[in-house]
Amino acid sequence: MRSEAIVVGGGIAGAMTALALARRNIKTTLVDRWEPGHSRASSTDYNRVIRSIHGRDEFYTRWARESRERWLEMQAETGQRLYYECGALVLATAGHCDWEDATAETFQKLGVPFHRFSPNEIAVRFPQFDPHDISYGLYEPEAGMIMAHRAVITTIDLFKKAGGTVIRGRVETDRTERPMLEGKPLEADVIVITTGAWMGDMFPRTVKPISSVVGVNVLYTSTPDGSTAFDQENMPCWIDHGQGSFGLPSTEGSGVKAAVVIPDTIDLDQDERLIRRQTLNRTRSYIKKRLPGLVGEKVVDSKFNQIVLTPDTHFIVDRHPEHENVLLAGGCSGHLFKHGPVFGDFVAGVGVKDFGTADRFRIAGRKKLSPKESPSGR
Repeated sequence: MRSEAIVVGGGIAGAMTALALARRNIKTTLVDRWEPGHSRASSTDYNRVIRSIHGRDEFYTRWARESRERWLEMQAETGQRLYYECGALVLATAGHCDWEDATAETFQKLGVPFHRFSPNEIAVRFPQFDPHDISYGLYEPEAGMIMAHRAVITTIDLFKKAGGTVIRGRVETDRTERPMLEGKPLEADVIVITTGAWMGDMFPRTVKPISSVVGVNVLYTSTPDGSTAFDQENMPCWIDHGQGSFGLPSTEGSGVKAAVVIPDTIDLDQDERLIRRQTLNRTRSYIKKRLPGLVGEKVVDSKFNQIVLTPDTHFIVDRHPEHENVLLAGGCSGHLFKHGPVFGDFVAGVGVKDFGTADRFRIAGRKKLSPKESPSGR
């Protein structure tokens, strides 16, 4: 097949890249193995946190701020509710606050609105949380959540309206890692690979050595009968590094989303997307410790999400070393979705050679960073 641009993978990275290419008046085809928004994708689930909190990393902080504006613009353009600005609260564990301290310094430097709350202030301002082992809370009011599934579907719809084509098919690679569809090489001026967790298996020499796939079990817990305390109007999203957890308030009746991040394994093509039973006890133990008002409430939904981790938790945006027209884009490291609009526009620009990629996104030279240096705090 021949097209000016082909994007392989229809999650948020691929959808936003395809839309950005189509809006540059480039004939673009988007290929995915399943229906856009399918439940196997890394971009699945109801919602994702959007926040500018990235430690000392100014690059991602600026990207997150710009992405927020673009999500709001897309929401206004489409009339779809894509963003809830409920704020984001980072709970800084006593004695382990390097990432949170660095974030506060970055916010001050860049002029990002934030508040620093003592444990007593957290208890008053956000009584849903028990802050007994917290040093302080870092609250970003201009943050919240993106409705993930709806955002992917809305982006695909905009792509089609911009003249883009969506087709179903499984793209694989040959021995040289050249992309193939139905046994024939893909042909286009630029081929962008945004297949998320599948990218490592597609490119075993190029991507697999710098990426790993982990599963994250997510539970949704019912809000208390007759109470609005845990709804997004009254409760922020939160990150609790000391407990290896994060969560989002109930939105559109979802229940409270909480994940205790204990990396799990997954066979992308063989495993069913069901949470592990032992996760239930781990999450309930966390809720008992941090969200006592939810003790005894029932789990009403669950999701099994997968993320791709790079050693430094930076994204991948780089050309294949043997195929100049193949651009690899992904490496979510758990924080790509919120950057979607800016990421897609950037990848499109690199793809058509309007500019080069950033050094941090190159395949070569990857190394693990300390939590203090990491943009994700990992």
